[in-house]
Parts: sequence; C-alpha cells; structure tokens
Amino acid sequence: MPPKLKLLPASQYKGVNQYDPIKYYYWPVFGKMYRQRVELALGECTGGERVLEVGFGTGLAFPNLHDMYKEIHGIDLTADIHAVQSVFEPTGIPLFLEKGDVLKMPYQDNFFDTVLLVSILEHLKPAELKQAFVEVNRVLKPGGQMVYGTPVEKPFMVFMFRLLGHNIRDEHFSTEKEIEEAAHKAFSKGHVIHMQSTPPIAGSVYTVGNFVK
Repeated sequence: MPPKLKLLPASQYKGVNQYDPIKYYYWPVFGKMYRQRVELALGECTGGERVLEVGFGTGLAFPNLHDMYKEIHGIDLTADIHAVQSVFEPTGIPLFLEKGDVLKMPYQDNFFDTVLLVSILEHLKPAELKQAFVEVNRVLKPGGQMVYGTPVEKPFMVFMFRLLGHNIRDEHFSTEKEIEEAAHKAFSKGHVIHMQSTPPIAGSVYTVGNFVK
C-alpha cells in the first residue's frame, strides 16, 4: 500500500504563486485524486541517503520523503526558497533547496539515490525531455531511480482542467506517452503504473514511472 500523504494544515504552506495546486489537495472529491497521485509516486520511492525533488513547490512531499531519506534536496524555478524552508524548519526536516532548472541542474554526478518529479515533465516540450533525462541520469547514482508522475491526457483530464479554470494547452506540452517513450530510451529499465479515476468511470487519469539508471 502506498503511504498516506502527510499534509500540513493548508494555511501553513507558503512560498508559491497563485498557480500552485496546493488548495486542490483539500477539496472533497478532487482532493482525494490529487493526494493519491503523490502517494502513488511516493510508494515507488525505495529510500536511501539522498533524494532530489524537482519542482518541489510547497514541499508537500517533504514529510513523507523524510521517512525514507537522510537528506532531502529540491530544485524549483519559481518557489521562494526561504519561505518554503521556514515552513519546515520547526519540523526538523533537513532541507537543501535550490532555485534552478531540470535541464541544467547544479549537482555533481552520481549524487542521488532517487530523483522525484511529480507533475513536472508534462510542462516540458517533447524536444526538452531528452535533455531533462540526460541530466537526471547524470545526477543519479548507478542503480539509482527516477520516479515521475504525470497526468493522462484524455477528454476527462481536459474537462477537469476546465472546471479548475485552466486551459491544458497553456500548461502541458508533452503527453504521458511521449514522456514514457523518452524515459525508456534514456534508462536501462523501468515500468509505468496507472492510477484510475475516482469513481473509475474515466479509466486511467495519472501514470507513475519508475526507471533505473
């Protein structure tokens, strides 16, 4: 069973702009699906010394990652590093956060046991996926894993985005199939699991990949 997401009270999160989806995690129906997708990705993480979360946002996965890894590193393009750190300082979770881009990461080779990307890769254009996976591969230890989660693009997902006031075409540039295909080319082995909608009338709505260097 995947771990339950250890959410803080919603009012405690800070350091992100109005586009961050943190509020959706607390909604009655949508909230369960938002939490499940992160829980599914966390369930694929095998633990170790260091984890890197790309696009950590509010840091909502940090308490769970702290149960599995000695050090939590994070990189994000837009989050306010100091604000996010201030949220978790009282918890005693050791964080090493940087502002930066997955396409050119400021880390040494063979450094991380796990690189986690939850709802990040779909925001890259297909031509950028190859470079992103080159960088992830570079910073992973031999035998290290990349765990990613990405939504399944289908009419139901487009409809959900519209309900939430978003045009999916303004935000998503790569589909889950393009991401999986690029991952299989970049990594020696891996698998993808599917999350069904709640209720399961719409089929698969989210995929989680686990690929090994």
